[in-house]
Amino acid sequence: MNIGVLGTGMVGRTIASRLVGLGYEVKMGSREAGNEKAREWAQEAGSKAGEGSFADAAAFGELVFNCTAGEHSIAALEQADASNLAGKVLVDVANVLDFSGGRPPAVGLGTKDSLGEQIQRSFPEAKVVKALNTMNCDVMVDPTKVPGDHDVFICGEDEDAKAQVARVLREFGWPAEHIVDLGGISAARGTEGYVALWLNLMGVVGTGQFNIALVR
Repeated sequence: MNIGVLGTGMVGRTIASRLVGLGYEVKMGSREAGNEKAREWAQEAGSKAGEGSFADAAAFGELVFNCTAGEHSIAALEQADASNLAGKVLVDVANVLDFSGGRPPAVGLGTKDSLGEQIQRSFPEAKVVKALNTMNCDVMVDPTKVPGDHDVFICGEDEDAKAQVARVLREFGWPAEHIVDLGGISAARGTEGYVALWLNLMGVVGTGQFNIALVR
């Protein structure tokens, strides 16, 4: 399966590298083809890695990861072009972070909306699944970075799309019993809002190498 990864930051590079390591053909997208970070990543990642514009990566991928900065995600996806996303699973890993008031940033869009929902409304023919946005990128692709049992959350409107994302998460190393389906895309309000607590916890523990566990 070909996969497009939108975004050249730490999250995009980490996910893209893991996918290449699993044997997928991956194209990293940025605002313009030839982005320096994307070219460097593709050269380091090997023959299964490529780069291009957001539109190039979205057209290439049978499944697409949105790893752009949340406050710019809608614009990036517009550049990717709705026609390149139609009918495809779009995994939204992004969080909206507002640093205008300093650190820690203001997080999310409030209790009545989420970036995941905005993306689904803006691109109704895409199958949006919110996932992986509640943890450090190293933990996203390798849950053994945190000892013991802990969980990853997914949500979205399309059951087949969530099943496909869950398969990729299992390849990342997430046990099936620790992939928690929260239901429809409105549950992204909760996972995005949780990031405010995650940032405070990171400040307390001094590292991003931790995660949340649902104790039942």
